[in-house]
Amino acid sequence: MKNSIKYTKDELRKKYKILRINMPEDERSLYDRKIFENLTSLYQYKNAKTILTYISIDIEVDTRSLIKKAVDDGKNIAVPKCTDDFGMDFYFINSFDDLETSTFGLLEPRTDICRKVKNYKDCLCIVPGMSFDVSGYRIGYGKGYYDRFLSEFMGTTAGLCYSNCVQWKLPRGFYDKPVDIIVTDRYFRKCSSRYNNKE
Repeated sequence: MKNSIKYTKDELRKKYKILRINMPEDERSLYDRKIFENLTSLYQYKNAKTILTYISIDIEVDTRSLIKKAVDDGKNIAVPKCTDDFGMDFYFINSFDDLETSTFGLLEPRTDICRKVKNYKDCLCIVPGMSFDVSGYRIGYGKGYYDRFLSEFMGTTAGLCYSNCVQWKLPRGFYDKPVDIIVTDRYFRKCSSRYNNKE
């Protein structure tokens, strides 16, 4: 069963990677803008003091506009740094100049000048994914960094995804953690029961 889930996830990962690579640039820009507008309209965004967010790469929903907006809104911004034990810590940044290219080719915070986040109260964590389902489960990149972090994170989580990459139900393993809210270019969906009675 475990191998079957892994195989299915790998195939879905390939499928949505190809879909995103083939997405026309003008279409992607439009979807990114709509996702940005939907996310920043949420009270979970407005009430958060700190935004924990990844630095987007080409096939991911853009987060650079979000970072600039959050800075303008007076929020703290923190981005992840992967550790050798497949863990992940977040560090505050003041600008994109605080980033450096990691061994994986990703932009990560410079730990010599950035301060590690120690208190995750009042944080909104933006979670990447190749695909999400309506219950908030996702297909990530297969390394498990975010699932490990989310297993202990008690704040609100929001998954950013193009609407054509959302499925009704994805395969899930024991350690997979769903997000509280899915934000797409067409809608946002509250997956966690703690938000059922909130607007």
